[in-house]
Amino acid sequence: MGKLVSGLLLLCGIIVNAQVAIEKASVDGDGLLDFAPNTKKGIILPSVTSTPGVVEGTLVFDANDKKIKYYNGSWVELSEETGTARTQTNTVSESVTSGQGVIIGAETSSAPGVLVLESSDKALILPKVASPHLNVVNPSPGMICYDTENQTLSVFNGSVWEFWE
Repeated sequence: MGKLVSGLLLLCGIIVNAQVAIEKASVDGDGLLDFAPNTKKGIILPSVTSTPGVVEGTLVFDANDKKIKYYNGSWVELSEETGTARTQTNTVSESVTSGQGVIIGAETSSAPGVLVLESSDKALILPKVASPHLNVVNPSPGMICYDTENQTLSVFNGSVWEFWE
């Protein structure tokens, strides 16, 4: 019985501190969440019309203003141009709609969000896409990735790609 409990505790510790690799075998470096290289996919930021209980570090596609924004105590617009709102809707599981979300890097979090990354020494590694403005067909508003050709952060605002150095 003691070995079973010890094994379960060890497994829980591994799960809580896990790094997640998507479409690849392992995470590069100290990333908390990492994606396969040479993809034509990116992360789609949440498209929101209101943001109750927002915390610093939140990154969204504001469906009202049609701009990418992040929160650092107040909202900062990152988009230079106004985009278009997303027309399709996303299906959200019950755990997300009830405020639970998915937490990676910790067992719990006080931050509200659909996906919460908690770590003091690991970061999100964005999907790496070569020239997303040429290679991503029909991107959704709020898509974000790292452009490996131009070495920039690339964001689609619904109308145009924006490149941030």
